[in-house]
Amino acid sequence: MGVRQPAESRLFADTPAGAHASALIYSLVETAKANGLEPYLWLRHVLRHLPNATTAEHLEALLPWNCPPADSITT
Repeated sequence: MGVRQPAESRLFADTPAGAHASALIYSLVETAKANGLEPYLWLRHVLRHLPNATTAEHLEALLPWNCPPADSITT
C-alpha cells in the first residue's frame, strides 16, 4: 500500500501539472521519512550536492536509502 497525498493539498493545485509536481515533492518527503531522514535536511543536502553529481554513482549516493542518518547530514 502506497502513501496517499492528503486530499486537501490537491485543492491548491491550479493545473494537473501543479498537482503532479506537488505529488512528486510529497513522495520525496515521505520516502526520506521512511528511510529515517529528516526531510528538510535531506532535501537541502541533495540540492547542495546535486550540481556536483557527474556520475550515476554520485546520483545514487543522494538517494534517501543511501544517505547517512539525518543527524550526520549537516551541509
